[in-house]
Amino acid sequence: MRKTQQIFRVLNRINIYFTEDLFGGPKLIKMAWVINFHKFFNALAVLIMMNIYGNFSKEAYIYLMLHGSYGIAWIIKHLIFRDKKWEVKITFGGSFFIFIFLSTYWVAPFILISNTFNRNAAPLSDPFLALIMVLYISGLIIMIASDYQKNITLKYKKGLITNGMFKYIRHPNYLGEMMIYASFALLAGHWIPWAILGWWWTMVFLVNMLTIEASLSRFPEWKEYKTVTGMILPWKFFLKNQF
Repeated sequence: MRKTQQIFRVLNRINIYFTEDLFGGPKLIKMAWVINFHKFFNALAVLIMMNIYGNFSKEAYIYLMLHGSYGIAWIIKHLIFRDKKWEVKITFGGSFFIFIFLSTYWVAPFILISNTFNRNAAPLSDPFLALIMVLYISGLIIMIASDYQKNITLKYKKGLITNGMFKYIRHPNYLGEMMIYASFALLAGHWIPWAILGWWWTMVFLVNMLTIEASLSRFPEWKEYKTVTGMILPWKFFLKNQF
């Protein structure tokens, strides 16, 4: 267990170097500026792909609506309540790395719209498309609601949050993000977006969650809270109440 924690600490330091300190130099750019610009550009990037490949299918428009609206929702969220972790200033190298790394999320629309890897794939059924949209909307609600609760709660009371969105799972905001991007991968209908998400969820999301938990472990109520909650799924709640 201790060795695993050490590995994730090293991975966290590597992530910080690439996103904040890459190539050194002055730190003049806020990480939020890079992330917000990329989120804002989502819809335009998908529209460019649709025009380049002449794909104006139902699936392409649904993807445009989902990924594009996610970018808009992110910008609105930032304007209303800002996450302090994105306010850190980073180097130009870090800014470039973040933008390119975030652009791996555009592989899913490229595969869907260009039809490069799945030309013989059957069209997605309407019920399946509806399920994808439900997954996306649910994830968006969970992500925004949990980020809002965290922001407001910590503004007036510092400490461990154990109610509301955090009552049964410790990282509902990450669960929401995973649901959102899972809906994009399902719509793309190929294994490559899932492989990219696997990298993100392991090397970024999991590392961040474990880093957060290491910090939260200083609170006296942490041990009890951890025993009754799941990291991203409320499985302990259902296990406790199954009889």
